[in-house]
Amino acid sequence: MEKAEILVELKKNKSAMAGLVIIAMLVALAVIGPWISPYHPLIPDPINRLKGPSWAHLFGTDSLGRDILSRVIYGSRISIIIGLIAVSISLIPGTLLGLLSGFYGRKVDEPIMRTMDIMLAFPAILLAIFITAILGPSLLNTMIAVGIVYIPHYARIVRSSVLSLKEQLFVQAVRSLGGSNLRIIALHIFPNTLPPIIVYATLGMGTAVLQAAALGFLGLGAQPPTPEWGAMLSEGRQYIQNAPHVAAFPGLAIFMLVLGFNLFGDGLRDILDPSLR
Repeated sequence: MEKAEILVELKKNKSAMAGLVIIAMLVALAVIGPWISPYHPLIPDPINRLKGPSWAHLFGTDSLGRDILSRVIYGSRISIIIGLIAVSISLIPGTLLGLLSGFYGRKVDEPIMRTMDIMLAFPAILLAIFITAILGPSLLNTMIAVGIVYIPHYARIVRSSVLSLKEQLFVQAVRSLGGSNLRIIALHIFPNTLPPIIVYATLGMGTAVLQAAALGFLGLGAQPPTPEWGAMLSEGRQYIQNAPHVAAFPGLAIFMLVLGFNLFGDGLRDILDPSLR
């Protein structure tokens, strides 16, 4: 599909547009956060600890008296950055491995795919916990761990596309005209693998945010006092009975961001996959 056609179809797709609106709002919130945040996200105020939502603190305060709305606003930056970096870490090597595996066949395919199969044999969250435990708990290591976990997914998606594309007549024509393998991969096969990669990367953003939040909830992600949504949710669980707002608002923020990326990703899949149109 041409870019103009994709934009037209995108505007018609209510799911994609709803997801795009949610993402745009959260990105705007992350960008202008420092100017609209009512309080500093790290400065405690013990006198006002565990206060419920009010006009002074719209989302209430946490166990140290910090304004939860301000922390959620600053946390949006962290979660979006986590998603972008984690997806990049998995997308780039995963795409490269998938291209090499699918194009060059058995001698290259076997070792790459068997390694991917081994990684896929572990539940994603357990593998992420294992990697983070080795590297140490931190925000950077969380992004690395989540990125590594999803490399096999991109590798398998790209490989399946390459296996069908390399037998197409246009590829055979380029090869018969003396085109090198590198030229065929870079100029003819890779561009045609982009639609499924784009769709999966969009859906993967939501998954990466969710996985990072899970690691933060377990204490393996961002460390206090960083206003990361998963860590905030973890802190709030011990006050769930007498101050449920401490966990509710970070949880709602995670829900909205993941929902936005999932809706947008589903909409893109409907547009870019000919079998679904």
